[in-house]
Amino acid sequence: MTSGYRPELVQRAFIDFIGTKLHPFWSLTTPKLRLVARQPLSNDLIALHFASNHAFKQQVFGLQGGWQGGQHLNLTIPIDGINHQRSYSLVGLPQQSLWWHDDYHESNNESNNDVNDKYHKKQKQQGHSITIAVKPQGLVSDYLTKHAVLGSIFGSSIPSGDFTLAQADLAKKVDLTTLSNKQQPLLFIASGSGITPMLGLIMQALQGVQEVALLHYNRSPILTSYWQDLAKNYPAFTYHLINTEDSSTYLAGTRHLSAQSLLSLALPLADTQIFACGSQTFLAELYRVAAEIALPSGSVSSDHSAINASLSDSHSLRDNIIIERFGTALPELNSDGENKIEEVESKTIYLRSRQRQFDSSSTLLLGAEQAGIRMNYGCRQGICQMCRCNKISGIVKNIQTGKISSDGYESIQTCINVALTDVVLDI
Repeated sequence: MTSGYRPELVQRAFIDFIGTKLHPFWSLTTPKLRLVARQPLSNDLIALHFASNHAFKQQVFGLQGGWQGGQHLNLTIPIDGINHQRSYSLVGLPQQSLWWHDDYHESNNESNNDVNDKYHKKQKQQGHSITIAVKPQGLVSDYLTKHAVLGSIFGSSIPSGDFTLAQADLAKKVDLTTLSNKQQPLLFIASGSGITPMLGLIMQALQGVQEVALLHYNRSPILTSYWQDLAKNYPAFTYHLINTEDSSTYLAGTRHLSAQSLLSLALPLADTQIFACGSQTFLAELYRVAAEIALPSGSVSSDHSAINASLSDSHSLRDNIIIERFGTALPELNSDGENKIEEVESKTIYLRSRQRQFDSSSTLLLGAEQAGIRMNYGCRQGICQMCRCNKISGIVKNIQTGKISSDGYESIQTCINVALTDVVLDI
């Protein structure tokens, strides 16, 4: 009997179509999530709890075995007949009992294996639940946190993203033979709701017996009891919750991130991998601060005084930073205060192929949209690359990294670049 291609008698897409008509949550191929609960975490951060359908469980838990700390998923949210897509970081790990569960505080007296076994059983009963944390701002997040009816069903991607501990391994630039098999220290820096992806990352790192430090800048304390419990259970974990409205919590006497506040942690910064998540303004400030700290070239010493030495030929702490980007807002280019980014004057952007032009003092993409010109885009966060195009001439600045381009031909992303001169795009 011959072997080879055998067409499906009944295609899965057809079964999905019929199943969706019977119940919108059913699907063999399309991951979907159903909103089942909301949990306030602070005055401005709300956890959303979802149940997953068969396709999500099969693709994520069956084939991938879950997700890694720091990863995110994309939700498709219909509002007034229009589908909006947003990326949200996953809270915690598949096997991690979250702090608002009834059995969380009981688990402090149990071994990690007992806790994981209990949580696996609870997850199986709940149908592999998914949790994200959302700040109620903007059209979509406000809808999810205030208006979406419990039981609402949303399309979902499977978890993805490289804001993970695995990415830290790829980013290492030191000679591993000189580290005496000691794990690289990790520093997590977040502002506001940027704390969300850190929850899974930190737990995963602590389970791997790594030295972990956390800096969280926020207008009010958040998850204080959770971090306290984590510090009790894991001596390698230290944390600093900087309440920007309370001077008693400041590091190095300042409410904002600074070179002095990083140095005050007494970490071997040259050997420390930094994970950062926050607004684009906050990340730009982190890069500026990191550029002020000179590190000895090629050093892997844990001697703090050696790390802080200023050497003209040293590499920058910026090289140690892995960032996660969230939100679609442009940094407040004209804001006052220590986090100020230099003001950008309005420049003329010329689209060569369309023979059209517009003036913009914001990102190239946003400026075009404000002028009524439609251009390609996807995530609007510098991740998906769908807005990438060729710049013919002119100088632009990346608002996430602070990098300033050359004046010549190169490929850029319109959603994260601001014009510093008049610019010509091949669009």
